[in-house]
Amino acid sequence: MNPSIFREYDIRGTYPETINENIAYTIGRSYGSYLKEKLNQETCIVSHDNRLSSPAIAAYLIKGITDSGLNVYNYGLTTTPMHYYARYLHNLYGIMVTASHNPKDDNGFKFSFDNLANARGEQIEDFKNYTFAGKFLQGIGKVSSGNITDKYVEFLRYGLEFGRRKRKVVIDIGNGTTSIVARKVFERVNVEFNMLFEENDGHFPNHHPDPNVETNLTALKQEVLKTKADCGIAFDGDGDRVGIIDEKGNYVPIDHFMILIIRDIISKVKNKTFLYDVKCSKALEDEIKRLGGTPFMYRTGASYTQSKTKEDNLPFGGEYSGHLFFRDKVADVGSGIYAGLRLLEILSKTNKPLSELLSDIPKYYSTPEIKFATTDETKFDIIEKIKYFCETQNWPINSIDGVKVNFKTGWALVRASNTGPNITMRCEATTPEGLENLKTIFTNIINTYNK
Repeated sequence: MNPSIFREYDIRGTYPETINENIAYTIGRSYGSYLKEKLNQETCIVSHDNRLSSPAIAAYLIKGITDSGLNVYNYGLTTTPMHYYARYLHNLYGIMVTASHNPKDDNGFKFSFDNLANARGEQIEDFKNYTFAGKFLQGIGKVSSGNITDKYVEFLRYGLEFGRRKRKVVIDIGNGTTSIVARKVFERVNVEFNMLFEENDGHFPNHHPDPNVETNLTALKQEVLKTKADCGIAFDGDGDRVGIIDEKGNYVPIDHFMILIIRDIISKVKNKTFLYDVKCSKALEDEIKRLGGTPFMYRTGASYTQSKTKEDNLPFGGEYSGHLFFRDKVADVGSGIYAGLRLLEILSKTNKPLSELLSDIPKYYSTPEIKFATTDETKFDIIEKIKYFCETQNWPINSIDGVKVNFKTGWALVRASNTGPNITMRCEATTPEGLENLKTIFTNIINTYNK
């Protein structure tokens, strides 16, 4: 087993090189033993996404878990948010076979050891050490199967109050796992919709299943314009992230969508603190302050976002990659579909187009997230060297997640990706010239140490 598959908030690798059936069995033995020995559990939840390798990996995973003596509720093919919902219903921990938005040949595991969120940080490090020690329990666990689709559809709709205006939306399934549930959800709300790439196909033949890379949404943009829809909504491979297109075919950055949500709910919630990750635009911080709320910048990662939002009882938290956690109503599941429903709920109560609702957001110029290929073995060391260099320049930095350097006219963020062998960079400035300057400076710094 390659230790590098244990990442900051999941286990992830390439099938069959670093993630395969044998690895899945070992992870299952370890997970089942860990839950029994350390957490006094008797049963866990197992589900899988629609990647081609997922059914076989899930089967071997379940075999490993039951051979440790732990029982399994096997929910089979689900989205990751459906898996979260199953954990919530049973009040149990669980493990989901998925590689989220990664390429089709990747796979992995999202798993939990508490009721806050998926495992993260020190929890995964402890599980890694436990796994490599190999002192697993033995037993004969039982497997039960179930289906939560209908309950989940009703759960997502609970608390939504659509207005009179019936909006038109194009939904890009991207051939991902939301194909098994999305139509059932949208048929039950007051919208007119059509779907792109609805076929459940783990080859992802039409585009890469990551809705937060704008180039993946070309077909969605075209269809929104062609059909004169009010917006477009896209989901990733396992359904826990969302991407948005406005009625003009423009990509809506997630931090701008978060502003729209916060504007809608801030007068309705008692706790007016809103969490966002280090990648988000300063426009989000500016707007939260303007509205009378408290901005809370936190580290990147869905597990961290979800756990901190729950731990601090915040009404809403999200990250730039499209993971959004709503806690102002009943739904407390990081679901891309639910995020899309909340957008449509807002639009149903106004005659204004989406672009107009976002038109007064403070203007900053920013890069997308730029990736620099490196290795998992060296990426964190490179970040430490960049941090030291920035300190020698007496630049004001925030090191909660990588290195974020704040200047009067902008900021630059450099961090190690937790999902792949990359250094990532994102810059923002008050002018296009300032942005280009920051981009050049920090690209050169990264290239200096990434050799």
